[in-house]
Amino acid sequence: MIEARELHIGYGGPDVVSGVSLRLGLGETVALLGPNGCGKTTLLKTLCGIHPAHGGTLQVDGRDLSTLSAPDRARRIAYVPQQHRLVFAYSVTDVVMMGRLAGRGLIARPAPADHAAVHALLARLGLQDLSARSYAALSGGQRQQVLIARALAQDAPYLLLDEPASSLDYGNQLRLLELLGQLRDDGRGVLFTTHHPDHAFVAATRVVLMQQGRFIAEGTPAQCMHRAQLARLYAVPEERLAQAASAQHWAHQVG
Repeated sequence: MIEARELHIGYGGPDVVSGVSLRLGLGETVALLGPNGCGKTTLLKTLCGIHPAHGGTLQVDGRDLSTLSAPDRARRIAYVPQQHRLVFAYSVTDVVMMGRLAGRGLIARPAPADHAAVHALLARLGLQDLSARSYAALSGGQRQQVLIARALAQDAPYLLLDEPASSLDYGNQLRLLELLGQLRDDGRGVLFTTHHPDHAFVAATRVVLMQQGRFIAEGTPAQCMHRAQLARLYAVPEERLAQAASAQHWAHQVG
């Protein structure tokens, strides 16, 4: 389990995230929703060890995250950022292989079994035709898919994804939601941020709503994502939310 208690996170000024507590267990999928700038990305970066908290506690499987080496963290937690640029023209296969070797240190070299595992993963995600392409030459949506493949190649029990559907077309969004369900069924703990309430309804076992650096609600999608709660979260009138939701398959859930 990843367990955060009373986290306070900032960048030298006022807290961006203030006193939040969160658990992510194996075999569950948690969706984190909130308006732009509320602290979702900062929280995810802290949960995977990229940005330190200046208050509270953060443990993974009972161990303080700050005491783990980078390879130890990589063996436990995989992270998919919103955006990622590489300086060098690595191929798609090279990028995914970086995930495969992340838990072994800087001088690790791939073995035949690693190449086989990476090619199998690319095939599973339908990316085999991109394997020799330069990552830098891909579209935003294709890069996002490769980053997801890189994270899966780590084979970590916990997977944190920051708006993984933001650059994907509709078909790939549906495939992503199916993949998130498969990962949960495989026993992984998955936390993803999203601006799509329907994605949370489809993929999440639990939902956390975040506003101005604090959690304002947590529970099942049906418990949290009713019309009044979403209107409060996004600071829009309930009537406008109802109009926007009327064309979506989840409209009855927020009625």
